[in-house]
Amino acid sequence: MSEATTAVPWGRNVLVEFEDKIAWVTLNRPEKRNAMNPPLNDEMLATLDALEIDDRCGVLVLTGAGESFSAGMDLREYFRALDGLPYEQQLHGRRSAWQWQWKHLMTYCKPTIAMVNGWCFGGAFTPLVACDLAIAAEEAVFGISEINWGIIPGGNVTRSVVATMNLRDAMYYVMTGETFDGRKAAQMGLVNEAVPRARMRERTRELAKTLLGKNPAVLRAAKQAVRAVQGMAWEASDEYLMAKGHQARFLDPDQGRSKGMQQFLDDKSFRPGLSPYRRGE
Repeated sequence: MSEATTAVPWGRNVLVEFEDKIAWVTLNRPEKRNAMNPPLNDEMLATLDALEIDDRCGVLVLTGAGESFSAGMDLREYFRALDGLPYEQQLHGRRSAWQWQWKHLMTYCKPTIAMVNGWCFGGAFTPLVACDLAIAAEEAVFGISEINWGIIPGGNVTRSVVATMNLRDAMYYVMTGETFDGRKAAQMGLVNEAVPRARMRERTRELAKTLLGKNPAVLRAAKQAVRAVQGMAWEASDEYLMAKGHQARFLDPDQGRSKGMQQFLDDKSFRPGLSPYRRGE
């Protein structure tokens, strides 16, 4: 832990550390391979809500304690314990999982990075894909293993897989339940890149600092736009992106577009593609 890192008591199932505007959020059930149960889901939803308005968090990194990212949903506490309850109680016990794992995380106002340090199975694919970017350890083990349990990948796991992997790869791993490593995950596009586990946190920190160097209002609009245009026709996308660009300019207190233009056209001090414009000037 560096001198700039501060650990903050957060909850039993979720840990948060702040380091130079990076919030390291750790799923903390290592004895259960960080399987996600209702208490953890409740804590994660509260954590995301809190960090979204916390100035100490400029980029959120999601990872897991110990040797696992997450083994998915806790079969005993999330399924068996809730299955026999009336529908309203099942819904109450499961709502926070849906809310944080994709509804909230996918539309989060701040940049998010999944740091897959180890086992990543089943339900863990949903928050993995909901994060904007993902770095995996080469040694990490992934598995869409639901077929081996006699169930299909629900909880939007299947939707997450087909959003990132090509059809043949998605079909193969959903239908066989076979595992694959971080290198294969990067090759298929499930994660951005895979690095040796010993370098994983360093590489994630480098990526987070790159994001912190961007204009936050424009970065937020850009990542929202990428999600939104996926299912749009070209005409609708053109209209949406025009409106989104105007919105970003209106909400940007830094007035990055004007400053970037001035530094490039007038001052000749900014070269797009090589570095961001200099904020604060």
